[in-house]
Amino acid sequence: MDTMRDRFAPVLTRLLDEDPRVAVVLAEIGLAPFAAAARRHPDRVINVGIREQLLVGAGAGLALSGMRPVMHTFASFLVERPFEQVKLDFGHQGVGGVLVSAGASYDVASGGYTHMAPGDVALMDTLEGWRVHVPGHPDEAETLLRHAVAAGDERVYVRLSAQANQEALAVDGERFTVVRDGRRGVVVAVGPMLDNVLAATEGLDVTVLYAATVRPFDAGALRRAAGVADAADVVIVEPYLAGTSTAAANDALADLPHRVLGLGVGRRELRRYGRAEEHIAAQGLDAASLRERIAGFLSS
Repeated sequence: MDTMRDRFAPVLTRLLDEDPRVAVVLAEIGLAPFAAAARRHPDRVINVGIREQLLVGAGAGLALSGMRPVMHTFASFLVERPFEQVKLDFGHQGVGGVLVSAGASYDVASGGYTHMAPGDVALMDTLEGWRVHVPGHPDEAETLLRHAVAAGDERVYVRLSAQANQEALAVDGERFTVVRDGRRGVVVAVGPMLDNVLAATEGLDVTVLYAATVRPFDAGALRRAAGVADAADVVIVEPYLAGTSTAAANDALADLPHRVLGLGVGRRELRRYGRAEEHIAAQGLDAASLRERIAGFLSS
C-alpha cells in the first residue's frame, strides 16, 4: 500500500492543473515529486529553501493576493517552528490556507526529537478557526486533501502519517463514523489508531466512533453514542499528545454525568529513538496495551 504522503504530490499536481488559484509552497522537503508541476506552473510551485518561517509567511502573502496556498513540510517544521507566523500571518490577518504535514508524532523517529511533533494538534488547538483532518488511510488522505483545498478561504491543517489502517472508510471532512455499536461506553479512535482500537475492543460491549476530522469536534456524534450507552464513559485514542481532545469531549457532554479518558502520546521524551512501531508500544498505543487500559477504565 502506498502512503498518505505518496498521494500528496499527485493530488496537488492535479489540483494545480485544475484550479489557477491553487499554489504549493515548499521548504526543500518534498520538492522532487513536484518537478513536472513546477515546469508547468513555475509561478505557483514555490520553494523557499530551508526557511520554515518564510514558508508560512509566503503562503499567507499568496492568500492575501487571492490564492489558495498549500504549505508542506514535516509537522515539527510546519507547526512548531513557525508557530508565530501561523498565528499572526493567517489568524491575525484573517486569511485562509492549507497546512499539510508529514512525519506525525514519530514517523521519522530515527531523525531524533527535532523530527517529532506529538504536540502539533494541541498547539493548533490554541488558535481560532482551524479545521484539522487526521486521515487514517491514503484514500482518506486524498479525499481530505481535496476537501481542504476546496474549502474556500478556510484555514485547514491536514496531518499525514506513515501509519495507516488496513481499510479506508468514507470520510466527509465533518462527521465521526460509527464503526461498532455497544452499551458499556464509547471509544473514539482518531485516524491511524482505528485498527488498534478495533483489535483492542474486540468482544467488549462498546461503541467505536472513528474520527478523521477532529476539529471542529463532532459533539453531536459523541452525545448520540453516549446517550445510547448505559454509562457515559468515553475513551479517546489519539495518535498525538494524550488528552488533546478531552476538553472537547467534556464540553460535548457537559450536561450529562460522564467520565473521559484520553490516551495518546505522553509528554516524556523517549531518547532511544528506535522505530515508529517501538514508539507505539512504548506509548501504550498497541492493541494489547490499549485493551488493558480501556477495559480497566470501563470496569473501574
